[in-house]
Amino acid sequence: LHIDTKEIQKKSLGREALYEIVMGIESDTLHSTYEKTSTIPKDGRPLTQKSADVLYDISYAAQQISKIADVRDPLYEYQEPKPQATFEPKELKEIKAEIAKLGDKVKIIQNMFWDEKSPELESHIPSEFAEIYRLAYQSGMNREHLDAIMRMTLEHMPFRMRENSATIKRYFQTLLRKMVPVRLESMPSVGNKKVMMLVGPTGVGKTTSVAKLAARYSYLMQKKYKVGLVVLDTYRIGAVEQLMQYARMMKLGIETVVDPIDFASALESLRYCDYILIDTMGSSPYDKTKIEKIYECLEGNDTKYNIDVVLVMPSSIKYEDLKATYENFSTLNVDTLMFTKLDETRGFGNIFSLAYETKKPISYFSVGQEVPEDLVCASSDFLVECLLNGFNRSKI
Repeated sequence: LHIDTKEIQKKSLGREALYEIVMGIESDTLHSTYEKTSTIPKDGRPLTQKSADVLYDISYAAQQISKIADVRDPLYEYQEPKPQATFEPKELKEIKAEIAKLGDKVKIIQNMFWDEKSPELESHIPSEFAEIYRLAYQSGMNREHLDAIMRMTLEHMPFRMRENSATIKRYFQTLLRKMVPVRLESMPSVGNKKVMMLVGPTGVGKTTSVAKLAARYSYLMQKKYKVGLVVLDTYRIGAVEQLMQYARMMKLGIETVVDPIDFASALESLRYCDYILIDTMGSSPYDKTKIEKIYECLEGNDTKYNIDVVLVMPSSIKYEDLKATYENFSTLNVDTLMFTKLDETRGFGNIFSLAYETKKPISYFSVGQEVPEDLVCASSDFLVECLLNGFNRSKI
């Protein structure tokens, strides 16, 4: 049924008129409507001067399209979907395999030109390894470390595994995971306590990390441990107040040390605790005066407690700066490494290279500002995943 016709664009010198047509179809006359006949001009094109002819144009065009496409009326016929094959023909599998090989060859060609400034790449890295080499290098990994690991890969990887780029990547990931030193989290034994001192440059998140660790040990473990805090950062009033506020919220004991000679007595006052966490003053890696103050506290520790020194560094700086920071704080006999701000960078090869170079295990990663959620125990799987594929919070 023709319900309404509306002219929405008037005819002009350079264009034809445009009409909007509203139509309805009665179900009992649907077939008869399709079977409607009309005289068609010899040239096969109906006239279009009147609205009725416009309607005929649409109907005729639809019939022609239906004939060409062999389309049946969906209102009157429904075909059950054909069941999908439960197996792939051998020929299809072979085609897919060939396509995968072609894709790998395209990647090889692309990666041969990824760094025109490094012509030595082609001299010792086979073309099929170019993609994984590029990913690792662009993540911030030290070139010497990467070359050494790549040589090791070439020496031990079976030739039959080198045809597929995905296989090469999995093998390389496995090798990297075995090279990342990680210290698993362990709880204090009965009658003993764990004392951890967080040291590092200014602004890396030491105070927030202390709060995260305190909340973790106090509330998130299977056993709720007693935690005490010691503050050496008297240079920054804000840091002291921040930690004081965390201590009040979590109902933790806290001691402030102004002079190194008071350090041992502060530890003794918290002897009832299972964990003692020490926040230190932040300083430039090149400010030896402040680092020496921390060293004096460690040297003046005449208690029976062993202090685990954790060097906290941001993951957002390049490898050379991480190495310089480590070297300047190494006078404190660093035990483990902790990296913060993983959510603020896209390169993680610098972290791998520092751990690989120093052989110091990584204990924790900080992945945001939330206390205590954004603290995770270090794992080689997580670091290598970040290194090759980028940071993904869902992988935590």
